[in-house]
Amino acid sequence: MTVTPLGIPRRLLEFTLDGEPVRAPEGSTILDACRAAGKDVPTLCEGDTLRPKNACRVCVVEVEGARTLVPACSRKAEAGMEVRTDTERARHSRKIVLELLASSVDLSTTPKVAAWLKEYEAKPDRFGPDAARLNEEPKVDNDLYVRDYDKCILCYKCVDACGDQWQNTFAISVAGRGFDARIAVEHDAPLTDSACVYCGNCIEVCPTGALSFKSEFDMRAAGTWEESRQTETTTVCAYCGVGCNLTLHVQDNEIVKVTSPHDNPVTHGNLCIKGRFGYQHVQNRD
Repeated sequence: MTVTPLGIPRRLLEFTLDGEPVRAPEGSTILDACRAAGKDVPTLCEGDTLRPKNACRVCVVEVEGARTLVPACSRKAEAGMEVRTDTERARHSRKIVLELLASSVDLSTTPKVAAWLKEYEAKPDRFGPDAARLNEEPKVDNDLYVRDYDKCILCYKCVDACGDQWQNTFAISVAGRGFDARIAVEHDAPLTDSACVYCGNCIEVCPTGALSFKSEFDMRAAGTWEESRQTETTTVCAYCGVGCNLTLHVQDNEIVKVTSPHDNPVTHGNLCIKGRFGYQHVQNRD
């Protein structure tokens, strides 16, 4: 049985969301309130274990009195505010952002994007065949995970997870400027020559599949990766006494990757190299 901690009571704020009165705990974001009300506001860079970065701008909404559209992921709800999530202006902005992203990077492994492109009638192909694209080859320089920056939207979630918000390793950062900006390790060296400790917490927060398990990358390349056939089982890591929760993703009786529940009070989705990648002994049939 899952026990949800009560936490500190918070004052409820009353405001209007798409013409309907809603109440949200003080400190909640507009996106929190939208989700509580069952409204599907798209977002890519928002992470439930990270501070908002306001990078993707897909979640913008209209707030009465605001000169510009505001990012729902970071704007705090305020008493008496009037929020509209589905106006022509907000929809047009999301359409443009999705078109620009899809025309420059590969979003084929990004969850929900195909449905959003259809919902907002986004047409990335309208920029023509000469539209600038990253066209980067995947970086396969270790046996644990792959960096496919052709799918990177520069949401900075991996940088934050590796930096002061969780791991404090600071192995990666942003290099370059403008369209040449990339996520890279120091001196753009191979991952094996960097400060990376292979915790894989960057993979956990990546929204597009730019970072993925080597096992997933290989299976996708072979055409055998099928999430519909996979089961998920949450268990406790056996490597030490911390008690981290692991979610084992299993296909054809083989563990294909490991994640961790974001609502777990011990891990908050984070693991070490042993917990995330050290599962091969379970499958050793010898």
